[in-house]
Amino acid sequence: MKKFYSLIITLLILLPINIFALDYPSINSKIVEVYDVNDDKVLYEIDSNKQTSIASLTKIATVITAIENIKNLDEQVTITNEIMSTVSWDASKAGLKVGDKVTYKDLLYAAMLPSGADATNSLAILISGSIDNYVVKMNELAKKIGLKNTHFVNVTGLDINDHYSTADDVRKPADDVRKLLNYALKNKLFREIYTAKEYTLSNGLKVTSTINSKYGKNKDVTTILGSKTGYTGNAGYCLSSLSNINGHEMLIIVLNASQIGSNYYNIVDTLDLIKFMNENYKEETLVKKGQLIKKIPVTLSKIDNYNILSTKDVKKYLPKDYDIKNLKIEYKGLNSLSFSNKKGEKIGSVKYYYESKLITEEKVIINKEIKMDIIKVLKKYYYIIIGVIVLIITLIVSKIKGKKKKKRKQKKMIRK
Repeated sequence: MKKFYSLIITLLILLPINIFALDYPSINSKIVEVYDVNDDKVLYEIDSNKQTSIASLTKIATVITAIENIKNLDEQVTITNEIMSTVSWDASKAGLKVGDKVTYKDLLYAAMLPSGADATNSLAILISGSIDNYVVKMNELAKKIGLKNTHFVNVTGLDINDHYSTADDVRKPADDVRKLLNYALKNKLFREIYTAKEYTLSNGLKVTSTINSKYGKNKDVTTILGSKTGYTGNAGYCLSSLSNINGHEMLIIVLNASQIGSNYYNIVDTLDLIKFMNENYKEETLVKKGQLIKKIPVTLSKIDNYNILSTKDVKKYLPKDYDIKNLKIEYKGLNSLSFSNKKGEKIGSVKYYYESKLITEEKVIINKEIKMDIIKVLKKYYYIIIGVIVLIITLIVSKIKGKKKKKRKQKKMIRK
């Protein structure tokens, strides 16, 4: 029996046990990416290198292209019959009508919030003369920001051959949709539009964010700060969203999600991921301010060691199951000091790494006076000091003898 228990204990010791491994929520969407804007890092992804249709997320490109090509946002334009004739019957619309007089800024909001194809087509034709000409500008933008595997054919995202997006060919590991959104959100006006919940056009038409008007009725979507929804038969239900999770901006992209009953899994998955991230990711303090980093021996001083202490809290945004063993602290500088080193002198630097990536670094400055210890100096240089004293005494005696000898010679000369 004892042998049996010993065997069980041995097996338990040898078996790898991941008690603290994070258990991510079950996800319906076929393509997912969670991206930390602050740290420029993908935290979670599912098949993000798969080519796919991106539905109305295309309108992110449509709107940012428009913003970069409109000279006067407040210029008033007229919605024509020619423009409206290009809008597909099955496309989502903002509610624009032939003869409406609106501004370019109105059209941007109408394109993004209710995902209006009437607004996107208006922007394309009014800015470039035709949708085809405008799509050229969108593809030029895609190339400029490095979307190597994205190609636009229309401004709405409706299913059509050769209209797609996928991840980089080398998976760096960023999805093209996320890269596009991240680029667009750096534009102040785009961010204002993307995070708006509703907007009233200059003609009185009120438009509301799709996530609030459609999905917000049954779900609490307050954790989603900004969004763009999308749906086509090929793309499934899609959603790009912006959230703030424990102080870090997150972009969450979900594509090819299903609708099961009353559940739209582009929303369900996004909310589950936000909840999961909120519960499991935060700024962890890896090194506290004042923590001992290294002791440097000090010679001939009243102190034996000089303590290098961290001058600040060293923090890193990490999951709660992070391993402190992945922290590396590297000191480069003097490895010994003495009373000759002065207060305010830089003696080196400390770098903090997590998983081989630099978190931060700081200079090491002597912050107190290092005083000489006379006893230690005397002990260390005893023989040298004695030798010097003997030499000095010898020189003095020799000099005195020389003077006496000189006087005796002078006296003898006087007598003669």
